[in-house]
Amino acid sequence: MISALRFVDRILRAPLPGAALDTPRAVPHILLLSLLLTIFYGAVMGCYGGISGNRILQPLYSGLKVPLMLLITFALSLPSFYVLNLLLGLGEDFGDTLRALLSTQAVLSIVLASLSPFTVLWYASFTDHDSATLFNAAMFGIATISAQWRLRRYYKPLIARNPRHRWMLRLWLLIYAFVAIQMGWVLRPFLGHPDLPVSFFRPDSWGNAYVYVAEMIGHELKR
Repeated sequence: MISALRFVDRILRAPLPGAALDTPRAVPHILLLSLLLTIFYGAVMGCYGGISGNRILQPLYSGLKVPLMLLITFALSLPSFYVLNLLLGLGEDFGDTLRALLSTQAVLSIVLASLSPFTVLWYASFTDHDSATLFNAAMFGIATISAQWRLRRYYKPLIARNPRHRWMLRLWLLIYAFVAIQMGWVLRPFLGHPDLPVSFFRPDSWGNAYVYVAEMIGHELKR
């Protein structure tokens, strides 16, 4: 336990991603840490509405979905980002780039897990489903902004080495956000509604988040 906390402290204090990934074992350790922390927050997230009866399955489902969403988002975003780095002549720096991205994922997981007490407090204070959904969205937003702030810090030496890394940093944020929104849509519900049966996917999960938002905006404009 103490060694795990020291590893977390090292990740948060490291000025550069290489300082946290300075041993061969560091990469699997950082991936395991990210997995466990996101499972933890997902389980807390799924406790909305209580865990009595069949609701006990929701923390389990949510605990699987949060790391799944982040892992798939990262995995889908990385290949195209790698190719674009190669096209811009930044392939030699991709080892440092990958360490920066992995460290950023770990920071996101740590911040997200640290916010879980606030989620519990919110659930104890408010029972409205929409407010719970928006609150969790805010927690993910805080964790994401914190992680991307750290990513900018990691990218400073890369940008100093080649200014084109600045454009690649912006592109990564765009690609990651685009994929994450769609994955969040596909994997919903993360909270589940207390009045509905617990399910891993919604019947209409395999839709398109952006089409839905466009249709919703169009519907509002026609009013």
